[in-house]
Amino acid sequence: MRFDLNINGRRQRAEVDGDTPLLWVLRDALGLTGTKFGCGAAQCGACTVHVDGEAVRSCVLPVQSVATRAITTIEGLAPQRSHVLQRAWIAHQVPQCGYCQSGMLMAAAALLRRNPEPSDAEIDTAITNICRCGTYPRVRAAIHAAAKAGAA
Repeated sequence: MRFDLNINGRRQRAEVDGDTPLLWVLRDALGLTGTKFGCGAAQCGACTVHVDGEAVRSCVLPVQSVATRAITTIEGLAPQRSHVLQRAWIAHQVPQCGYCQSGMLMAAAALLRRNPEPSDAEIDTAITNICRCGTYPRVRAAIHAAAKAGAA
């Protein structure tokens, strides 16, 4: 099937089976490799993207279910790592291995859009992404810094 997808504000065409997970359409069909494969079961969050502004796990989301919706990947969050969250991530030295970070950033951006001044408990509830390096305290600090800087 042919899908004309709205990805990062641009129309992109992919010819894939409608049941293909969005993750593989992004990575394999369109070359947007910032979104990572982690678990394949929507548990770890490495594959998090935005669909109509909401954080979703793309590894289990059939492309046919989002064909008419606005999709944002880490590549579309901001050019040149200029998003306030990306700057806070760097300032607070969040990334260690870095594998989970694109999904973590996308989840954090969706959180701040919904809740511009989240508490620690609200961050912990919203950010369910798994970081094998254990940088959760830095993630929380970076989200608070981005909130203070007006990330929403």
